[in-house]
Amino acid sequence: MKLTDIKTITNVGAGTMGHAIALQFALAGYPVRLYDHKEDGLQHGQAAITSDLATFQKAGLLNEDPGAILARITPTTDLAAACRDADFVIESVVEDQQVKQQVWQAIEQEVSSTAVLATNTSGLSPTALQSVLKYPARFVVAHFWNPAQLMPLVEVVPGNATSQETVDLTVALMNKIGKHAVPLKKAALGFVGNRIQLAVLREAFHIVDEGIASPEAVDDIVKYSLGRRWNLVGPIASADLGGLDVFKNISSYLYADLANDTGTDSTLAKLVDHGKLGLKSGQGFYDWQGDAGKEVIANRDRKLLAQLKRDHDKRED
Repeated sequence: MKLTDIKTITNVGAGTMGHAIALQFALAGYPVRLYDHKEDGLQHGQAAITSDLATFQKAGLLNEDPGAILARITPTTDLAAACRDADFVIESVVEDQQVKQQVWQAIEQEVSSTAVLATNTSGLSPTALQSVLKYPARFVVAHFWNPAQLMPLVEVVPGNATSQETVDLTVALMNKIGKHAVPLKKAALGFVGNRIQLAVLREAFHIVDEGIASPEAVDDIVKYSLGRRWNLVGPIASADLGGLDVFKNISSYLYADLANDTGTDSTLAKLVDHGKLGLKSGQGFYDWQGDAGKEVIANRDRKLLAQLKRDHDKRED
């Protein structure tokens, strides 16, 4: 199959990630069948898509009427109807291996043997997921980052049985819909983005545990140094720019003092055990009572939207 052969998209799951992914394809001109097993799930997904479109229109990111984009999305609770004649199927259901395997077995019964199958898992093994399929070579991970309507990255991750053709085609499709697709050479637990994120979090939690700095101080240090630099030049290129001899010397004494625990951070575990789950419970490392969380998210999304607008304008030039 070639990129030009992909005409119809099936999106399985209309939740937080699913609705946003469906919108990305519709924005790029693809007809999308949006499936969810519950009618109220579809309604919530469609409402979120309508809201996202209004945000995009206000930001000057739409080249056509929102109604025309919405018209390309067909909601359904009928999996067979959603999958019929689909060329590319992407799934964003609950992060549970057994559930995903069951969903994919059901999908494979409804699609052609040439359709490309992609899961939006954020860390489950593609090799394990594809092991239950008859045609595992056409199965791949396409990991969108949350919020998927604003974040450009998609990690494309092969399982042991995934063909290179499937990887290449998925990368080309993700780039065509305006994302920045990055293929991995092979699967690893957590892929790449989450491995780096958790490595940073482990050290950040350790710094707080040791009384070196407060959570607020750690966040400020990252936001006003590494966060700004890495947004322009990644960590490995930054090491090249700073001098590998310098980083070698620093690593010779600092590695031994960094957190290297293989279990859960003790402070993190205590917070969770006490029901302090962050924004969702109103308390975590920070106090999220009232509108604090909404304000942080709104500010984050405004800045992500501004970056997205700059990317959009560059493509238009």
